[in-house]
Amino acid sequence: MDFEILSAAIQKGKVKDVKTLVNQALEEDVPVKDILEQGLIAPMGIVGENFSANRIFVPEMLMSARAMSAGVKIIEPLFSESGIEPVGTVVIGTVKGDLHDIGKNLVAMMMRGAGLNVYDIGIDVPDAKFVEKAEEVNADIVALSALLTTTMPAIADVIREFENQGVREKYHIMIGGAPVSQAFADEVKADCYTSDAASAAEHAKKYLEKKKGDRA
Repeated sequence: MDFEILSAAIQKGKVKDVKTLVNQALEEDVPVKDILEQGLIAPMGIVGENFSANRIFVPEMLMSARAMSAGVKIIEPLFSESGIEPVGTVVIGTVKGDLHDIGKNLVAMMMRGAGLNVYDIGIDVPDAKFVEKAEEVNADIVALSALLTTTMPAIADVIREFENQGVREKYHIMIGGAPVSQAFADEVKADCYTSDAASAAEHAKKYLEKKKGDRA
């Protein structure tokens, strides 16, 4: 299996080709771990770098992420028997009052492309729902999205809900969205602000690798 061909298909967002190549790799008995890491995650790293360098833009990155997701869906049922464990677990959603989901969806797909287990709980999510889901799935990271200045205060409300329930220190809270800034993140005591999906995925991966290292 030539992973360069699969990588190129993902970078070009060719869903049909990715499905064909992943199935071909399985027929050739290529280890599932290799397909995931070399064939699917690695090219998404290239996509993220290209996006950060303004060589590609949101539509192209979205196409690549969808192609990668199509490949992951094929091999996902084989993860447990192959001993593949996710890097970590993320709960992501758009805060209460906000119905926008394109940015959130892109972050979720990029995080999946970085090897994370992502629970997307949708849009207009009540404060307590973030806490409830994070506790339910034993999440490492909670990612909050807001695309309107009028819904930004809801980010603070969610963080306050984690504090009120006495579980704030258990989670690394990341925030993002068009009107959000580092200054706002500092104000609401979020753990991280990133300006785009590629940066969010990269930060999440580095945080989880460090967390794993600290535990060792």
